Amino acid sequence: MGQAASTLDFRQRARRRLPHFLFEYIDGGSYAETTLRRNVADLEKVMLRQRVLRDVGSIALSTTLFGQRMALPVALAPIGLAGLNARRGEVQAARAAADAGVPFCLSTVSACPLAEVRRGTDQPFWFQLYMIRDRAFMADLLGEAKAAGCSALVFTVDMPVPGSRYRDYRAGLAGAAGRVGALRRAWQALRRPRWMWDVGVHGRPHQLGNVAPVLGKNTGLEDFFAWMRNNFDPTVTWRDLDFVRRNWDGPLIIKGILDAEDAREAAALGADGIVVSNHGGRQLDGVPSSAAALPAIAAAVGERITVLADGGVRSGLDVVRMLALGAHGVLLGRAWAYALAADGEAGVRRMLALVEAEMRVAMALTGCTDLSAVTRDILVNGAAVAETGFDPL
Repeated sequence: MGQAASTLDFRQRARRRLPHFLFEYIDGGSYAETTLRRNVADLEKVMLRQRVLRDVGSIALSTTLFGQRMALPVALAPIGLAGLNARRGEVQAARAAADAGVPFCLSTVSACPLAEVRRGTDQPFWFQLYMIRDRAFMADLLGEAKAAGCSALVFTVDMPVPGSRYRDYRAGLAGAAGRVGALRRAWQALRRPRWMWDVGVHGRPHQLGNVAPVLGKNTGLEDFFAWMRNNFDPTVTWRDLDFVRRNWDGPLIIKGILDAEDAREAAALGADGIVVSNHGGRQLDGVPSSAAALPAIAAAVGERITVLADGGVRSGLDVVRMLALGAHGVLLGRAWAYALAADGEAGVRRMLALVEAEMRVAMALTGCTDLSAVTRDILVNGAAVAETGFDPL
């Protein structure tokens, strides 16, 4: 196969190169995956106004978010277990993002710990936090993030309990406990010799670096999922932002907002930004797509705090669509996970280059020469979006 031309190409390569259980973990959503499909389908329905005979000989894509100058209005979203997609995968992705001039966000449940990622790149990166019952451990983890020079904290709030993801059970990542589950995954890994050599043999140690102090070493994936079920805190409320703020004095971004009232609450409590997100369709199935929820949320708080969005973004064209719907920036999730699994650091670099090129084409053909022009005015139904919000149906 030749050089990847789109995220779909990376997805097909990832399917061929990853053990089945890991590909299904990346690719799947919760329950019947209705919201997962909506995320993509609703973005595809966003119609842009094609404008002609405009001087688009020079197009500027840079922006500043949370005090950080970025070459593109995108960041690599936090993805759990991403380091298993390629050898020490989060380090590779962080290097690719730094070279492209965009932020990388490390998940709490990454394979590579904060210190390792910091050693792997000379640029600051973001850190994503889940609320864990053990507040002392959380305080220590935030201290590590500050010591690693993380420039922003992404606090994910839409996972008080893990979603029910059928594909993980069917593929043997969850549910098949003990020796049976381990043998099933081992067989799948052996059928992917390139991955087995790169990650299984040379990618050690195989542990979740940031939570290893509480999870322990030499634990299996069943132990990890059991730990998540037992230690993610379903009692967390807005009051717990006080704890986060006491232990973190940098930019704070609340991820997992789908309702305008929650967005207003985040702004009122001093968040610097929010991410309009349904966790990639991996939590509550049947909720609106991020694209459908975004306009009303942006209208509610977009002048007060920075609004980011993710979900269903598979191209630079989709980035432009999200910006036109009201986002100030966009998080790329599965796009970089597929690319990392397909071709490692080079794949992530290629993916970001494709996104940039696709953004330039989309902006040129809508008559936009800089990001300030990418507003609802470039939407075919821009006036309706302004008045009633986006209705993809």
